[in-house]
Amino acid sequence: MSNLLNETELASWLRLSLEPELGPAQARLLLAHFGLPQDIYSQSVSALAKFLPHNLAAQLKAGPSDALTAQIERSIDWAALEGNAILSLADESYPQALLDSHDPPLLLYAKGNIKLLNTPGLAMVGARSSTAAGNENAFAFAQHLSAQGWTIISGLATGIDAAAHKGSLAANNPQASTIAVLGTGIDIVYPAANRELAHSIAGQGLLISEFPLGSKALHFHFPKRNRIVAGLANGVLVVEAALKSGSLITARLASEMGREVFAIPGSIHSPLSKGCHQLIRQGAKLVESADDINDELKNVVLTAKTLLPAKDTPLSAEMPSLAPHQQRVLDALGYDAISPDLLQQRTQLDIASLASAIVELELAGLIEQLSTGYYQRLTRQ
Repeated sequence: MSNLLNETELASWLRLSLEPELGPAQARLLLAHFGLPQDIYSQSVSALAKFLPHNLAAQLKAGPSDALTAQIERSIDWAALEGNAILSLADESYPQALLDSHDPPLLLYAKGNIKLLNTPGLAMVGARSSTAAGNENAFAFAQHLSAQGWTIISGLATGIDAAAHKGSLAANNPQASTIAVLGTGIDIVYPAANRELAHSIAGQGLLISEFPLGSKALHFHFPKRNRIVAGLANGVLVVEAALKSGSLITARLASEMGREVFAIPGSIHSPLSKGCHQLIRQGAKLVESADDINDELKNVVLTAKTLLPAKDTPLSAEMPSLAPHQQRVLDALGYDAISPDLLQQRTQLDIASLASAIVELELAGLIEQLSTGYYQRLTRQ
C-alpha cells in the first residue's frame, strides 16, 4: 500500500468520510475533540451525542453497514494498487496549502506523483468553450511556468483547463508538472473526451479527488472541486471567462484565501473576455506574459500550518456577516435538508450565484452537504 496509514487506520478514516448523514464539518469537529477516527469510534454514544444528533451518535457506535463496509474495502483495494494513494488530514503528505483553507477535505484520493501536492502551484482556469487563441495562451503560459518550477493546477475540463494541463506536460519537468482536481470519483474521467489526457497526467503528474470512488459528475461537485483548485495554489490565472462562470467563483475563492489573482485581458467585443476584465477592475493583476506571474510569485514560500486545532481550542460562536445572496440561501434552506434543485427554486438565483453562495456558506461552516447531495443548515454549538 502506498499510503502512510496502515489498513486499520485507513479503514477508520474512510468510514468517517463515508458515514451516512455525517457532514465534513461535523467530522472535523469530532476530530478536534476526540483525536483520530479510531478514537472517535471508541467513544460512548453519550459522549458523541454532545456534538451530534442522538441517532447519528448511535449510528457511529453501532458499526458500519454491509454496504459501507464493502465501499471501505473497495477503497482500500484501490489504494493498494501501484501509483494510488489515499491521504488523510493526518498524513504528512497532505498538502500544506489546503490546510490554510476553512474546509480541507478529510481525504484525498490520489493517483500519480503526490510530491507535487507540496510544490509551488499556480491554478489556471477558464472557459470550457474557449477560443483557439485562449487555448494557445493557456498552453504557452503553462509550459513556460512549469519549466520555471510551478506546478500547474486545473480541473480537467475541456477548453482552458485541458490546454493548461497539456502545456505543463509539454514542459517535461517532473519536479513541477500538473495536478488535475476532479469533480468525480478518481476512477471516473469526466469529460470522457479527456480520458487520454487523464492517463498522461496520472503518469507524469497527479490526479486527485475528494469524492469517493464511483462518484458521478453531479453539478454541485464542481464548485467544491473549484475550492480545492484555489486552495492548492499560490495564485490563480484566469485565461478566458464569461461574466457568470465557475472560473470567477474559483478566482473569488482564491482571493478570499489570500491568493493572488491574475487575468489575461482580451478583446472588448469577446464575451469570454468580460469575466477577465471584471476581475481586473476588481483588483486582479493584468498579465501579458508568463514572466509577469513568475516575477510576482517567485518569492512565495508555502507556510506549514497546524494540522488540526487543539482539543481545548474553543469554537467561535460569532456569526459571520453575510452577503445578501448568502443570507437568501440560508433563509431558503430553513432547518430541513433540501435538494439543490429545490434550493434554486426557492432562492430564484442563477446557477453560478447559487453555487457561489453554497461554497461560501460551507466554508463559513454554516451549511453542509449530506451524502444524498442535499444541503442542511449546521447548528452551531
